[in-house]
Amino acid sequence: MSGSDAFCLLFHQQRITACLISAAFFGALGSSFLYGYNLSVVNAPAGFIKAFYNKTWVERYREPIPAGTTTLLWSFTVSIFAIGGLLGTFSVSFIIKALGRKGTLLLNNTFAVAAALLLSLGKMSKSFEMLIIGRIIIGVNSGIALSALPMYLGEISPRHIRGFIGQFNSILICLGVFTGQVLGLPELLGQESRWIYLFSFLAFPAVLQLFVLPFLPESPRYLLMERRDEAGAERAFQRFLGKEDVSQELEEVHAEARAQDNLHAASVLQLLRSPAVRWQLITIVITMACYQLCGLNAIWYYTNGILKAAGFAENILPYITLTTGAIETLAAIVSGLVIERIGRKPLLIFGFSSMAVFFSLLTVFLNFQDSVSWMPYLSYICILAVIAAFCSGPGNRDARRNLNQHFLAVCEQRQLAWSKAACQKSKPCVTYFLCKLES
Repeated sequence: MSGSDAFCLLFHQQRITACLISAAFFGALGSSFLYGYNLSVVNAPAGFIKAFYNKTWVERYREPIPAGTTTLLWSFTVSIFAIGGLLGTFSVSFIIKALGRKGTLLLNNTFAVAAALLLSLGKMSKSFEMLIIGRIIIGVNSGIALSALPMYLGEISPRHIRGFIGQFNSILICLGVFTGQVLGLPELLGQESRWIYLFSFLAFPAVLQLFVLPFLPESPRYLLMERRDEAGAERAFQRFLGKEDVSQELEEVHAEARAQDNLHAASVLQLLRSPAVRWQLITIVITMACYQLCGLNAIWYYTNGILKAAGFAENILPYITLTTGAIETLAAIVSGLVIERIGRKPLLIFGFSSMAVFFSLLTVFLNFQDSVSWMPYLSYICILAVIAAFCSGPGNRDARRNLNQHFLAVCEQRQLAWSKAACQKSKPCVTYFLCKLES
């Protein structure tokens, strides 16, 4: 069966409702899409932003900005996004408990709008500090979004299509990256007089989500377990699942609540000392560490510089960069279609192994590019291969989530219960684990 046939069969057999698809799409549009967009949007206007830093510096101090200071300010502008993501993830557990999953996503849009204003008005105000503050605020937005959205999607979707609904998260990230690259083309917003509109665009998905999400239900699990609102949870299940009898789904949530009542939280130190889950914990930590340290963000943030170093002419760099976003989106879609057939573990192994091979080849090709005229093209192929390999396995959130599910299963076999708080950077992502021991 082809991927398109499987996709159509899914819709006909599983009764996916418009309410569920709307929640998945608009939830991801104002969350995952913005995260992906911010990974790539700073790449095209990098030269214009540095020129703005220099002009502002001259107006303030009556002397050109030192080259090292320019590099430091630009690097800080790029990397502060990750610090904001970490801050957002630290705060998300408190916000979710108070406002719920949907309420957290709605509140999070205020960060996106505030960041869009700061980033857009920084040039007019002659303040590069506003750009830096805007970047850290949009980082907070991404940290909150990438923690709250997967939780919301996982709790509103039926078990048999949870993987499919979860793919909205990954695919919208890729589309966000691609959109940032398209809008950054010189024919669109990649010009000195228009680059601020690249950041103004941040407000559009956020406002769109603000208009749509209030009309969609809250997570039924949150309503039942946190708010003790069984009637509200029943109505939410009915809208998401498109059926009147949701007693089975309600009972599953009740069973989970009863199981949690019999557990008490243990410290991280107790988890690390437990031999029952040691190898599973090591597997998860190593996998997540490799995911974060694989270097793909360097490609997104500094694509033009990498390709320029590879020998490509500067006037064609925006169009070459565009293909990286297209490859990522295509790989994410293909991975989502084949993951149930091939399996999570083979995709992870294939992805990490391929990345190691092509990163090694890229290093060799970059060293010899000055001596061989066609070597830059091999470097470019390696960059595309690294991106495709990442998205086929390590970048597939469903593949990584399977490790967590395996860890949960082992914990249950050892009379353990597991819960996690995933601190996802926008990508420095830090994953923390909290284990509960049976009393």
